[in-house]
Amino acid sequence: MSEPEASGDSGRRPIYSIGAVASMLGVETATLRAWEDRYGVVVPARSKGEQRVYSRDELEQLRFVVDLVARGSTPADAHRLLADRAGGLGERAVDPDRTTIVVLLAERDRYAAELLEYFLRTEGYEVCVAREVDVAEQLFVELRPQLSILELMISGGGLELCARLAAESPVLAMSPLDLRDEALAAGASAFLTKPVVPLQFVSTVRDLLGSSALTRPAKFPVA
Repeated sequence: MSEPEASGDSGRRPIYSIGAVASMLGVETATLRAWEDRYGVVVPARSKGEQRVYSRDELEQLRFVVDLVARGSTPADAHRLLADRAGGLGERAVDPDRTTIVVLLAERDRYAAELLEYFLRTEGYEVCVAREVDVAEQLFVELRPQLSILELMISGGGLELCARLAAESPVLAMSPLDLRDEALAAGASAFLTKPVVPLQFVSTVRDLLGSSALTRPAKFPVA
């Protein structure tokens, strides 16, 4: 018998069989074995009979990987991001010559917000998150973000909020619905259909910040 676990360690307790994890995540057990052997990031405990037994924390880590792959990442990239997050390597070193970039993320879905916030923070941006229109507007007034990322289905009127924010700074609008025309008419600088592809999302954010000359101070005079 192992020593009793502290209540805060309950997420690490091995409880799920590989079959249960595969069923919950919608993947094959062979895929989970291959990921473990190939990348070595999520390595479950073994029972006395050498059966894989996963903890709740490991289940959530694999859910993170599965979601990234579903959004367009390769398994290798997804495991690299997971390893960076687990090892605290996601934050980039601060460049003293680089202006701090604040991004407002207005997203109604909690899990989607966490995932997008992670992508933004790995790029070195400061992120403020709101799940309702009034909170988003308050944060915008207080923090004056250089870019707002807005889920148009957010509670309280996403298109109206888009128009108000776009009057002062760039807005990246997103929606699972085809609202491209409406978003652009409301002043959005760009529109992405959800679920977003991680690399496309990050590239779009970089482009919008770069085009507004806020990513880095100018190093050469403009002719």
